[in-house]
Amino acid sequence: MDEKSTEVLFRELLETVDILRGEGGCPWDREQTRETLKQLMVEEVYEALEAIDRQDDAELMEELGDMLLHIVFHARIGQEEGSFTMADVLRTIVSKMKKRHPHVFGSEAVAGVDGVLVNWERIKGKEKERESMLSSLPRHLPALVWANAIQSRVARVGFDWKNAEAVADKVEEEWKELREAWRSEDGKRIEAEWGDLAFTLVNLARHLKVDPEEALRKTCHRFKERFAMMEGAVRREGKNLVDVSFEELDKLWDNAKENLDPKNWKST
Repeated sequence: MDEKSTEVLFRELLETVDILRGEGGCPWDREQTRETLKQLMVEEVYEALEAIDRQDDAELMEELGDMLLHIVFHARIGQEEGSFTMADVLRTIVSKMKKRHPHVFGSEAVAGVDGVLVNWERIKGKEKERESMLSSLPRHLPALVWANAIQSRVARVGFDWKNAEAVADKVEEEWKELREAWRSEDGKRIEAEWGDLAFTLVNLARHLKVDPEEALRKTCHRFKERFAMMEGAVRREGKNLVDVSFEELDKLWDNAKENLDPKNWKST
């Protein structure tokens, strides 16, 4: 089989999208707009993340292709509207990467990763007029991801706790404030204090080198598995969950938790 070069394959992808969007192309592809593609783009990203979690390289390869298709598709729409082309997209990202890595493509020296991040923010500030260094973060990010991104970004300019212990003290302070708000029965205050506590816990996760979104996602997965095992145990007894007392369910939960604890798995 004759292996095509990356350049040839990329050109073929561009031509394929041109055909799909052109006269006599696919009716579905021709009617898509930037707005109709938004949710599909989000889904493709999450499918790629799932492939990474499963360590499935073949699936990841396919999902990355789907993500690339969206980029080419948007560039084609831009070409149709006269706003930008695929060449403009490529030219912009190549230029941006070279400008933001003067320690690689220039003569500037930086001190490690922290130096790179500080320099990155300085260069971005010069490139764009912005009200805040946080203004470019998308508002539609999942809340945990958004909180982590905000904290990571301000940490680049030194606005950060010194260590995890200092953040842990802040967690305890926020927890006390939430308890006080709880006793006040003021709904808005309770919401605000709960948010402050969650935000601080994200900060603690960052200092502990834990991805908060990933950690919570894995906890949800463990809960789902344990609950399914508990449901199975109840069904085997010929009962429904609503007919079982909380005390019984709690015991079944403990059993499921014990059985699914990786520390108790036997090697085969």
